[in-house]
Formats: sequence, structure tokens, C-alpha cells
Amino acid sequence: MLIVESAQTLSHVLKQKIEDEIGADVTLCHSLAEARLALATYDIAVALTGHEIPDAPDGGILALLGEYEVPTILLSGSVSDELRLNYAKYRLADYIQKEGPSALPTAVAAVDRILTNRSVSILVVDDARAARSDLTSFLKLQNFRVIEATTGMQALDHLARDPSIEVVITDYFMPDMNGYDLTKRIRLEHGSDRLRIIGVSASRDRSLSAQFLKAGASDFLYRPFVPEELQCRINNTVETLLQLKRLRHLAEHDPLTRLYNRRAFFERAAQHLRKLERKSSHGAIAILDIDHFKQINDSFGHERGDFVLKAIADILLQSCRQKGILAARLGGEEFVLLLPDVTMPEAETFCNDLLLQVRQCVVGAGETAVPVTASIGLSRLQPGEPLDNQLNAADQMLYLAKSDGRDRIHSDSSITIG
Repeated sequence: MLIVESAQTLSHVLKQKIEDEIGADVTLCHSLAEARLALATYDIAVALTGHEIPDAPDGGILALLGEYEVPTILLSGSVSDELRLNYAKYRLADYIQKEGPSALPTAVAAVDRILTNRSVSILVVDDARAARSDLTSFLKLQNFRVIEATTGMQALDHLARDPSIEVVITDYFMPDMNGYDLTKRIRLEHGSDRLRIIGVSASRDRSLSAQFLKAGASDFLYRPFVPEELQCRINNTVETLLQLKRLRHLAEHDPLTRLYNRRAFFERAAQHLRKLERKSSHGAIAILDIDHFKQINDSFGHERGDFVLKAIADILLQSCRQKGILAARLGGEEFVLLLPDVTMPEAETFCNDLLLQVRQCVVGAGETAVPVTASIGLSRLQPGEPLDNQLNAADQMLYLAKSDGRDRIHSDSSITIG
């Protein structure tokens, strides 16, 4: 990001806080000439600037940043009514007044928000080209990824093909279905905890807002927009989504290993099994258990045991993500893997590779080094069979692997590899 501020102390404090709290790579400039060179040299994601720069009076820096289409946050001692009402014209993503101790934290939060917005996809649905273009341009200033649709059916098609869409902004009047009906259709497939809907309309019918909200919209705005209000409403919507994401992540992941927990695994595995059944596809399920884990805890302490668990989890995270395999911590030292669209020989090869990586994993050094091995029970997925039964089958194979001496896999294909 770019900071353009003539006050030396303020600019260095801002740079330090942004680097420390956000981790952004900050380029610091004190003049228009320096800013021009930085813009020509670096790919700038967001700029934070004052209004008056010594070699750029009357907001000349805003014109320069506008030329490069950089989302810009203005930090100024005063903001005119004209600038406040038309700040989209100046390509401002936000403005903050230098007043009181909250100015710096607010500026840092604004930078963080604009950078975070890059990961948020918004679908704009409106058949009126000019209105859609104005809204799209405004959202791009806020650093959002924007997708456009001109009809309700086109919007539904985008949602079906692009799971990254998290916000839909829809007009009411459209040729094939109105925004109210589109909202109801969307809510049949997408809950408000994962996708937010904002209705908009230029209608004078004041009951539209209630209709949209009852249909499942998260918010509603009448046109013409007040830019600042539009920005605040969208920011609040996105912040709610981010908070729900954080809560969902905490609820679904094991805090020690960062893998899915048991409950999340059962939810996702059931979805995977239904998909595999519809496609008549192959698959396998495996349970991995760390060998002699109680002895590791007893001999080296529970802290070292936690290091072993995290080391195994890291191996699973890296290996499984690359192949679309669902991995979770069942509890204690047991992990479960759901391998979709694989034959049993392919599943056995993958599990053998995991065991090799586990053998190469030594936690600690010298006399306190902990060698680690694991055993795996592998079972072929059976279409229509309850998940509990599938897990029991893999657990029986795990028992055989341990009985055969551990540090091996045992599968129900009657082939023991170790």
C-alpha cells in the first residue's frame, strides 16, 4: 500500500501501525513527485493520503491517484460537504477526519477493510445498464470483486457456478423476475449465514423494504444512493459475513491441529457421500492412529504430545488439500480421511505415502527426539451405507494394522501393505 503524507511524524507512525497490525507492505511518500514515482514502480492496492501535499495544493494528489485507479482513503483535518457528497467522483474509498485519538486506529481499520475486500465477491443484478455500471464502479472503488447480471435467471446461474459470491445486490424491477422473487429463490439454496442480499429500488413504494426483508434480504436501500450511506451499509453487511465466518471456523475446527473437528467431518462427509452416490463413483475412508501415543505423553510430557499431533496434522493438511481429500481429527490421536473418486489401489498408495511422511517426522532433537509412526485402517466406501458403519469398517481395519505390528496400513481389499 501507499501512504502519502507530508507530516513526517504522522506518516511514520501510520506506517509502523499498519505494518505491525495488518502486515501490509507500505511505501511511504511525502510529496506528489515521490508518489508519482511509487505509482509507476509498484502495484498499489490501496492508498492513504492527506488532502494537502506541498507540491500538490487543492487535492492534486487525489487526481494523481485517480489516474492510476487506486482505491484511496483520505485522512484530512476537514472534509468539505462537496467532497463528502461526491467522494466517488474523486475515487475515494473512504475518508477519515484527523480529530481525536481514534483517528489513527480508524485509519488502520479502514486500510485493513479495503485490503480484505479483495477476497469478497459481490453479484450486482440490474437490467438498467447505467444504474448497474454506477454501482459496479462504486464497489470496485471499495476493492470488491464484482460480477454483473442483467436478469434474475442470469443471477441464479452465476450463483450456481461461482460459490465465491457472498453478497448479492439486486434491483427490484427486472424483466424476468423482480428482486423480491429473486431473493426468495436465492434463499431456497443459500442461508443468510453464508450469503447476504441487499435489495435496491428507485420506487416510491415505501413497503418494498419490508417485502425484501421478509423475503430474506439482509438490507434494503432506496435510490438515489447517498454514497456514504451505501458504503456503510455494504461495509456492515461484509463485516457481519466475516464475523459469521470466524464463528463458523471456530465451531468447525479443532483448535490444536486446525483440522476439521468430528462434528464438521460428519456434516461434510455426508454431503460427499451423497455426491458420490449420485455419480456412482468410487471412494475410500481411512482412520489414522498415532502409534504408542500414550507412551509419548508419559515419557516426554503432554506438551511434546501436542507437538506430535500438530506435526501429523500439518502432513495431512498439506497432502489432503492438494488432492481434495477431507481430513479431520476424530479425537485424541485419531484422524479420519475421506478419499473421494479413488480406487482402492490409489487410496492405498496415498496412505502409504502418508505413513512414509510420518516416519520421516521426528519431533524434538538429540536425546529428547520423538520418533513417530502411525497405523491406518482403510475401507472401501459402500453406497447407501450409513457413515457410522463406514467408519466402523475402517476402524476394524485399523485394529488389524495394529495387531500386525503397527506402522502399516490394512485395507478391506484383503491386501496388507507395510
